[in-house]
Amino acid sequence: MPTDAEAEGPAIPLARWADRQLAALARDHGLPRLDGATLLGERGANGGYRISGKVSAGLGGSRLLPTRDGGWFALTLIREIDRELLPALFGNADLAVEDSDAIAANVARHDCADLVERGRLLGLPVASADEIPASAPIEVLELGPHRSRAAGHRPLVVDLSAIWAGPLAGHLLWQAGMEVVKVESRTRPDLIRRDDPATFDLINQGKASVLVDFGCSAEKARLIDLIRRADIVIESARPRALLQLGIDANALVREVPGLVWLSVTGHGARGEPANWVGIGNDCGVAGGLARAMAEVTGEIGYVGDAIADPLTGVTAAREAMRALEEGQARRIGLSMSAIVAMALAEEQAHDPAMLESELHAWGTGIGRPFPACPRRPLTAPVHSLGADTARILRETVRC
Repeated sequence: MPTDAEAEGPAIPLARWADRQLAALARDHGLPRLDGATLLGERGANGGYRISGKVSAGLGGSRLLPTRDGGWFALTLIREIDRELLPALFGNADLAVEDSDAIAANVARHDCADLVERGRLLGLPVASADEIPASAPIEVLELGPHRSRAAGHRPLVVDLSAIWAGPLAGHLLWQAGMEVVKVESRTRPDLIRRDDPATFDLINQGKASVLVDFGCSAEKARLIDLIRRADIVIESARPRALLQLGIDANALVREVPGLVWLSVTGHGARGEPANWVGIGNDCGVAGGLARAMAEVTGEIGYVGDAIADPLTGVTAAREAMRALEEGQARRIGLSMSAIVAMALAEEQAHDPAMLESELHAWGTGIGRPFPACPRRPLTAPVHSLGADTARILRETVRC
C-alpha cells in the first residue's frame, strides 16, 4: 500500500523559487500572499495529472524523443498545424503524422540541433534538452515618457494574451486590485476556454471580457484607444502577428506616458528568437530542467506541468508592478525558456541539496500523481465571452 506521502506525489521542483517571488510580491506590492506550490500544481492536481516521464502530463501533447546523435528532442503537437508541418520537418512526405511510433522513428534519423533549427524555422514548438537559452530572461526593449499617477488611481490592464503565462500575470495583477480587461479575437478565442475551462475560470475570474474582430479596422481602432488608456498591456504574440493586427508595441510605449507593456515569448522578443514558437513544456526543456533531472536520476523527462508558464506568469507580474511604481513607460520582453534557466540557477544556488532531492523524487516518481493541491475557490464572477465589449469599447461597431 502506498503511504499518504506517496499518494500525494512529490513536490514540484522550483515551486519554492516561485514561492519566494510570490512572497516578494506580497511584501513589496501588497498582493495577497499566494503559495508557489499551489500556482505550479493546482492545474495538475485538479486535473488528475500523473508524472509521465518523457511524455508531458495531462493530455501528453509534448514528447521527449532520442535523436541520432544521442540528444533529446522535445516536440509539442497541440495545434492542428503542428502535425501538418511534420513531413517538412523530417523531409518525409509519406509520414503518417498521427502515428507516434513513426514520428519517433523519424526523430531518431536526425541530429537534435538540426531538428531544432528546422522546426523553429517552420514555426513548430520544439527544443533540445542541451540548448542554452538564446535571450535574457527579462529585457527592456523600449522606453517612453514618465507618468505620475495620483494616489488611489486604479490601474487598467489590457490582457491580449492567451493560455496560461500571460493570463496568470493578469490574474495576479487583478488580485492586486487592478481592473483587468481580457481581449480575445472573435474568430479565435483563447483555446483554454474550451480545453481547460476550470483553469480558465480560475485565472480569468473578475476580468472584463471583450471580443474584437481583427479584420475590422474600426474595431481595431477602438482597441488601440483602449490600449492608450491602459497602464499595463500583456501580450504573447510574435512580432509579425502583432503588427498584422495593427498594433505597434514599441510606438505605443514611446507615445503613451507610463505605459508598461509585457511581451511574453517562448525564447525572447528580439531578433530571430522572437519568431520561435514556445509552449510551456518544451520551454521547460529548453531552460535545462529536463537535463538537470537526468543528471540526478539518469532518466530524462518533463518536470511539472508546462512549468515555464506559471514561472513566467509570476515573473511578469513582479516586473509589471516594479515598472508601474517607477512610472516610466517601457516594453519588457520575457523569455519563458530563459526564465526557467534563471529559476533553476537561482534555486541551485539557494538550496542545492533540496533541489537535488526534489528532482530525484520527481524523476523516479513516474506513475505517481501530482502533489495534492486544493483548488482555490473563485472569488469573483467569470464574465461570459464578449460580455463587456460594448461597455469597454464605448460603442458597438459594425463591419
